Amino acid sequence: MNALLICSGGFDSVTLAYRLASEGALGALLTFDYGQRHVKEIAAARLCAQQLNVPHLVLDIGNIGRQLSGSALTDDIDVPHGHYSQDNMKLTVVPNRNAIMLTIAFGVAASRGLDTVALAVHGGDHFIYPDCRPDFIRLFAEMQAQALDGVAEVGLFAPYVHSDKTDIARDAGRFNVPIADTWSCYEGGEHHCGRCGTCVERIEAISLAGLLDPTPYLDTQFWQTALANSALVDAKEHVKAKVGD
Repeated sequence: MNALLICSGGFDSVTLAYRLASEGALGALLTFDYGQRHVKEIAAARLCAQQLNVPHLVLDIGNIGRQLSGSALTDDIDVPHGHYSQDNMKLTVVPNRNAIMLTIAFGVAASRGLDTVALAVHGGDHFIYPDCRPDFIRLFAEMQAQALDGVAEVGLFAPYVHSDKTDIARDAGRFNVPIADTWSCYEGGEHHCGRCGTCVERIEAISLAGLLDPTPYLDTQFWQTALANSALVDAKEHVKAKVGD
């Protein structure tokens, strides 16, 4: 495998970069500037490429991103706080983002003679993001095989699509990922907020994996409250389902 990894600079994609590099399978990193509310993650992706000594491609698709309105990641909308299981996290959906990025990535990989596009989507994304689900990944790979038929053979590698973020955190420990050099927070402040969905999920996964988290967070306790609230919502939904039966 000689992979082009779509790398946001976040915990998940950087971990996959280190995993691929350890196997001699990382060809280059591809980062998209789609008009997200901050560029700290792009800087984190650039640092990852430097650390692993691989090419880093940054593509500006801001004109496209500006048409994908209604998301807290691209518009002037307050970033929701809490666990990803909460309905308000749907404000972080950027419509068709992965489909757009993957389409471009396959073209870039084919043009550069790389045989794989790698993506770090995982099971925890399934509830909120439809273009992170297993069926999407499978069907997209089939579609690209048709799109590049007779031109290039490029596969899609998404090793965490049936796993959760804790599995990614375990890989981060296994492959010595510099966790503090990754950027996940949607807020984009000086430090991770510790309260947005991706911060909560990040802290939880690293904790469950038994790793030391050197990341500075503005709020180090909120994630436990968010998890408790999520469990309470799940319990109420379970009771409703039982009553309905």
